Amino acid sequence: MRKIITLTVILLAYPLYGCVPAVIVVGSVASASVGGAVIYDKRGFKTMNQDHLAHSIATNALKHDPLLIDHAHISLSVFNHIGLLVGQAQTEAVREHAYQIVTHVPHIHRVYNEITIAPPTTTTKRANDAWVATKVRTVLLSKPGLHSTNLKVVVDNGVVYLMGNVTRGQADLAADTARRVSGVMKVVKVFEYDE
Repeated sequence: MRKIITLTVILLAYPLYGCVPAVIVVGSVASASVGGAVIYDKRGFKTMNQDHLAHSIATNALKHDPLLIDHAHISLSVFNHIGLLVGQAQTEAVREHAYQIVTHVPHIHRVYNEITIAPPTTTTKRANDAWVATKVRTVLLSKPGLHSTNLKVVVDNGVVYLMGNVTRGQADLAADTARRVSGVMKVVKVFEYDE
């Protein structure tokens, strides 16, 4: 008898932005029982919504700011009300200006400013960073004992930034796993710790 296997994935929240907010995975096999698993982000729906809104507002402000348009390449990530700024700015004043914009956005309680003073990275370098981020996410998802759905991965210029709300043990496991991925120059922990 031929078995039919189906796998259904339903996303219940906003686009992934480097993490898996809430996913229901349901598998079924003909002539077998139906099984399922639920993977949760520790953030509640309200927090995820606020993070998404804050990201949209801040990104729009950064993208349309006249000082930043020609003098910087900056990206923002928001997770659990924490903002992470990465990228390049031509001067310290431009770097600080971007930081000030983000600190005034509702629902962002703290901002880590990791913008470097340098010329903007090339399109090729950014594509490579996207590939490294994909590899890191894949390795983290497959690492036994790691609750990777509580993590957000950001890569800029070969530097991997790990965000999330985790235990110190989970943070160390995630950082150690990420640093072994080819193309990773350095791993920076931007975690809030559960004790």
